[in-house]
Amino acid sequence: MSGKYETRLAELGVVLPAAPAPAANYVPYVIVGDLVFISGQVAQDETGRICGKLGDDFTVEQGQAAAKTCAINLIAQLKSACDGDLDRLKRVVKLGGFVNSTPDFKEHPAVVNGASDFIGEVFGDIGAHARAAVGSSSLPLGVAVEIDGIFQIS
Repeated sequence: MSGKYETRLAELGVVLPAAPAPAANYVPYVIVGDLVFISGQVAQDETGRICGKLGDDFTVEQGQAAAKTCAINLIAQLKSACDGDLDRLKRVVKLGGFVNSTPDFKEHPAVVNGASDFIGEVFGDIGAHARAAVGSSSLPLGVAVEIDGIFQIS
């Protein structure tokens, strides 16, 4: 029997991927006390990396979709950190969003809303979180968005 958050994901039509492996010399998450610090998750889905630059070849809506894939990957890492039980989540503490953008692009918060809104859809009130949304001239592997997170678990 799946828990309430697995059920909610199913209602949203989302199947979590396996937690992505790190792309370099780091671990996917670190648990300190009741906090899980999840490394940045790049925009990647079952078809591959989602690459592009906001303000150039990517619209805000495409950026939001890329940010949502980052959130899905964050949840996959969280599930791994919780030994497969997402219902151990007590609170989404903070998300950090990085947007690959041109120097004149100013809608970074709107792009990162793709992740924040999805986290709220899945986790409800405990999904309300602090956040940063910043622009970058490039991101690893050319992806459009990267998002990291801090979560409180039981």
